Amino acid sequence: MRPIRPLFTVRNRRSARTRTSPVAAAVALGATLALTATACGPSEDNAGGDSSSSQPGDSNGDDKFKIPDDLKDKLKDHGFDLDDWKNGAWKNWDKDDWLREAGDFVNPIIKDLWDPERMRDTDKNPDRSVDDSDISGDQGVTDPTPKSVEAAAVKAPYHGQAPASGKLFFDSPEGSMVCSATVVQDPAHPGKSNMVWTAGHCAHAGAKGGWYRNMIFVPSYNDSGKSTEQLQNAPKEEVAPYGVWWGDWAQTSDQWIEQGGPTGGKGAPYDFAVMHVKPEKGSEGKSLEETVGSALPVDFNAPAVPQIKDMTATGYPAAPPFDGQKLFQCADKPGRLSLSKPDPTMYRIGCTMTGGSSGGGWVAQGKDGKPALVSNTSIGPVPAGWLAGPRFGKEAKGIYSAVSKKFAGQ
Repeated sequence: MRPIRPLFTVRNRRSARTRTSPVAAAVALGATLALTATACGPSEDNAGGDSSSSQPGDSNGDDKFKIPDDLKDKLKDHGFDLDDWKNGAWKNWDKDDWLREAGDFVNPIIKDLWDPERMRDTDKNPDRSVDDSDISGDQGVTDPTPKSVEAAAVKAPYHGQAPASGKLFFDSPEGSMVCSATVVQDPAHPGKSNMVWTAGHCAHAGAKGGWYRNMIFVPSYNDSGKSTEQLQNAPKEEVAPYGVWWGDWAQTSDQWIEQGGPTGGKGAPYDFAVMHVKPEKGSEGKSLEETVGSALPVDFNAPAVPQIKDMTATGYPAAPPFDGQKLFQCADKPGRLSLSKPDPTMYRIGCTMTGGSSGGGWVAQGKDGKPALVSNTSIGPVPAGWLAGPRFGKEAKGIYSAVSKKFAGQ
């Protein structure tokens, strides 16, 4: 059995302080789950800046955001003063400070915290290997390991090829991290969605942790497909051509919160999350979907594996030989992967994408014949050769519907 890893990249805080040369991005594909995270040590980050509200358009007239009282109260309930939070208290990861329960999600905007340099350097990380000798509690339905499929670079500009795709950034106890994500349709706001789909482990640490912090989505990150060197002095408008969007609400499955772990654990078949977002610069009248011009429908009743000709996974892999700056895809006919007998099987395809691609959307032809989101990247082996993602069922639909309904009147 090959070692498996979480699809996740982290830049260790200590190495970030002591090393002068870039550390290779090491992102692990976890075969029982993948935490896609990339890191730039938060100890180096300037957490100062302007905080903003989670309510669109609630501006005080000077391009700063007003924090709603309920968000202030929620932070205070957990022992945080809002000013302390925006000035760096979010770096405190004591057990009692780590907001864990589903209703605990708070993510006040810290304006300009995610500048182009911080986004770029989040993909410089030390290697984190995870060894798990049992990735299959086979139900008698695990298909043979698929042949490796070489990830293909998406032609730039990315927006012309995969306008709903983007990159997710967030902070964890280990440092800053990255995942991939997809703009999805919102039933409550047709044509005007502010909803993003990603992996559960890209939002919440699972059984031994809580919600990550400073979560943002950048659609069509590095749209022109420039190299790391070419991005050294790139302005924010070039790195984030469609803006920076902060999560103002997120939900993941109860199974992930209760059972998820660094290598996925029993929560892997339920490794999905939905995030509602708002623009960092405030409401300009356009939703995320209107801004990028695209949002995918989600199919919670996709055809059975034998009936699916192929699935296409999209993401920003950050571990070698990738560097996290460019968008890639893999297309393959899916098979089945069983992790434990009572849980649903997962989809599995051949793919060489590494950590950082976690949370990226898997698209297939739905029963209506149109492309739809049917899964997201979750786990994979080391060295990379395949990826697995959850099958969307009633749990995924419940989360999706709940997030949509929460913002239905706004």
